[in-house]
Amino acid sequence: MADHFADRRPIRPALDLVRGILIGAVEVVPGVSGGTVALIVGVYTTLIDAASHLVRAVVALIDIARGRGTNRSRAHLAAVRWRVVAPVLIGMLLAVILGARLLAPLVQAHPTETRAVFGGMIAASLLIPVRLLGRAWTWRLALLAAIAAVAAFLVTGLPSSTVADPPLLLVALAASVAVCALVMPGLSGAFLLLVFGLYETTLVALNERDVPYILAFALGAVVGLSLFVNLLRVLLARFREVMLALMTGLMLGSLRALWPWQDEFGQASPVGTDAGFVAVIAATGAGVVLIVVAMQARLDRVRR
Repeated sequence: MADHFADRRPIRPALDLVRGILIGAVEVVPGVSGGTVALIVGVYTTLIDAASHLVRAVVALIDIARGRGTNRSRAHLAAVRWRVVAPVLIGMLLAVILGARLLAPLVQAHPTETRAVFGGMIAASLLIPVRLLGRAWTWRLALLAAIAAVAAFLVTGLPSSTVADPPLLLVALAASVAVCALVMPGLSGAFLLLVFGLYETTLVALNERDVPYILAFALGAVVGLSLFVNLLRVLLARFREVMLALMTGLMLGSLRALWPWQDEFGQASPVGTDAGFVAVIAATGAGVVLIVVAMQARLDRVRR
């Protein structure tokens, strides 16, 4: 899986910062996957490889007693494409902090419109894994995608609630699961937090700088990422077609969470009287993604 924009020379840190902002911003919106946006803007594989090297660098430090942990750790850190990863991570961090204050209230004030925009974007982004697979599609891969779509459709239909004062162990466990969704296109970490009843609680903790809560969440996220990212990297390398088909299905099924008209429990409601306006907004979101996909296709042709 090629990272089209990340491979351009010279590296443009400002654009990578913007990509990070886009990835981080959608992570605070239930139903939208940061992994999907990373795939759209062309840095998904770079981030997965970087996360894998960082995890192995930390593990190597534990092996210092054998006399070679430091060198191995340095080698893994040197393998990270920091010129791309650093500005992306900075953008993600800024977006999560600002998104908790700005984007989340916007979703609460205009839920129908924001879900329509993101729903259109995710629907159009289905072209990306489909295009990457190309002629490799088989009926088996199509069946796998369909199964994944059904699974995501069922998961995103789970009712949600809010846990006002969760134990820190629950916070860490929820974070370890939600962070896996961050690196898997089609799964939304914010939505999983919503299912666990910790979405609003986490936003409040972040805004109020609840240090114990934030530390427990960060610890769980680090543990979950370290256990999952290396497995995902191996699967992407060895079973690329299968993983792309799986991503396609997950992205398709997760569109249920972005149905514009929902009640206070996140369950689908009938189409509203503003259907025409909402359709235009959704089409606008889809158009933005289609422009990006077209730019990627043009870059591919230029390189050939």
